[in-house]
Amino acid sequence: MRRARRARLAAGATPSAAAKAEPNIQQVSHGGLRWINIERPGPLERAWLQEHFSFHPLDYEDIASRNQRPKIDEYPDYLFIVLHFPVFDKTVGRLNAAELDIFVGPDYVITLPKQPIPPVSYLFERCSTNAEFRANLLSKGPGYLLYRIVDDAIDYCFPMLRKMGNKLERIEEDIFEGRSQEIVRDISNAKQEIINFRKIIRPQRAVLNDLERTKHRFLTGDLEIYFDDIVDASERIWDVLENYKEVIEALESTNESVISHRVNDILLVLTAISVIVLPLTLVASIFGMNVGLPGGGDPAQGASTSFWIIIGSMVVMLAGMLAYFKHRRWL
Repeated sequence: MRRARRARLAAGATPSAAAKAEPNIQQVSHGGLRWINIERPGPLERAWLQEHFSFHPLDYEDIASRNQRPKIDEYPDYLFIVLHFPVFDKTVGRLNAAELDIFVGPDYVITLPKQPIPPVSYLFERCSTNAEFRANLLSKGPGYLLYRIVDDAIDYCFPMLRKMGNKLERIEEDIFEGRSQEIVRDISNAKQEIINFRKIIRPQRAVLNDLERTKHRFLTGDLEIYFDDIVDASERIWDVLENYKEVIEALESTNESVISHRVNDILLVLTAISVIVLPLTLVASIFGMNVGLPGGGDPAQGASTSFWIIIGSMVVMLAGMLAYFKHRRWL
């Protein structure tokens, strides 16, 4: 009986277990401003939001959606922002886009990362554990808090870019150290990382420009330059990605040229061997024929008619092949 009861509780079959389920809501506050962080929002968290905030129904649909494009929606009393940031997925070994939904109101900022975003998690943890830091961060209003969240997530991209740059440098060194065939996969992986990074950053540039335009609603005049800095950082990231795109394409072309040159060197050696062996093969073939040969055992008999027919046929075939190659401009 006890085992059966435990099984029912583990399966969540009893009403009491469902009643005890609580939404995963984290929040800090100071000076009338609240920062609510809801990581991986599910049905319970969305129900809690609908109970405490009167957001537009389409915003709740966007929160439930898995793949939402970066955008910013303006409402009379709040902003709804969707941003994407690159996060390295260790399970598949590549960069993926992590979505961050943000609600910004006059006295609150709500962040809803669809998956853990390290800079956002670190900033919230520091804000919740350090009272002095929390007071300094939240005392400047929701606009400044929004700036810090987005700025930290943007700055998180630069270490990734440095790692990608180091990888490109190693690939360049390996090309000229005789490992050109082995690094074809490395070039493909680096190229895929750059493509994924560009796919994340490109649609977000317009959103950050729109955010710069709408910042005046929740940001005091002396802090306007901060959002200009976010746009500048985003453009720097894009410029670096453009440069990496050109570099990886140049490295791929160089690697193909190195492989081609080595194949040509191999073919040159094989051709030289073939040219050296060809006269020996020709002589051995002629004197290995089962016909009378010039200078054979019987001087009176001489070369047979078959021998001269074979030699004539070989000369005709040689002349025909030379004429065909000349016609095709192969010689």
